[in-house]
Amino acid sequence: MIDKEWATAAEAVADISDGASLAVGGFGLSGNPIALIDALLAQGTTGLSVVSNNCGVDDWGLGVLLNAKRIRKMTSSYVGENKEFERQFLSGELELELTPQGTLAEKLRAGGSGIAAFYTQTGVGTQVAEGGLPRRYNADGSVAAASVPKDTRSFAVDGVEKEFVLEEAISTDYALVHAALGDRHGNLVFTKAARNFNPLAAMAGRVCIAQVERLVEPGEIDPDSIHLPGVFVHRMIEVGTDIEKRIERRTVAPATNEGN
Repeated sequence: MIDKEWATAAEAVADISDGASLAVGGFGLSGNPIALIDALLAQGTTGLSVVSNNCGVDDWGLGVLLNAKRIRKMTSSYVGENKEFERQFLSGELELELTPQGTLAEKLRAGGSGIAAFYTQTGVGTQVAEGGLPRRYNADGSVAAASVPKDTRSFAVDGVEKEFVLEEAISTDYALVHAALGDRHGNLVFTKAARNFNPLAAMAGRVCIAQVERLVEPGEIDPDSIHLPGVFVHRMIEVGTDIEKRIERRTVAPATNEGN
């Protein structure tokens, strides 16, 4: 087996060139591969096409690449916490392919599994299937490009004909992901919400680069505890357990006098 550890984040992302496509893990701000994102920012790579559940916030996660005008296109399911994302999209500076969250997850999984496309009921009867969703605006606010209609087909489900829409799989040049634990062969373990999109993004990238909080020797992780096998992972860096982790929105319940 090959030791997949690389010395630095800068070395691990050095061959990501302008115009590359990336699948990036993270759910909100949970599980963002920020060390790899910062390294990509520092090396100046631009014109990126990024697939990720969301685009971070204005100063964290993928938001740092967005603020630096390094992203050409986003394929996402949620964009509501990033004001710069909204501004760039509405002003025609950024292309957006808005995709239902479950569909996006399955498109990434399918891409990593060698499945070209699949049918789903999600989006049937909406612009997701029928086309017309704005993907890019002109500076004057008119629509420069819109989504095109997708193929639909009826299938019998429990004896009832139902309509489904065809969704194509996603595969990308690279994947950037964050894991809590990994061994030198690339086997990864994710924690809580960070498990939502990181394994799927890792599968979709032809070259997967993972930052892990703790790196151990092969055999130290119980095989039953592995969330993503090392066959999907090509490079790893260790970032330590004290890496900064931000909370997207902190909600505190009001104090009560119950029991007093």
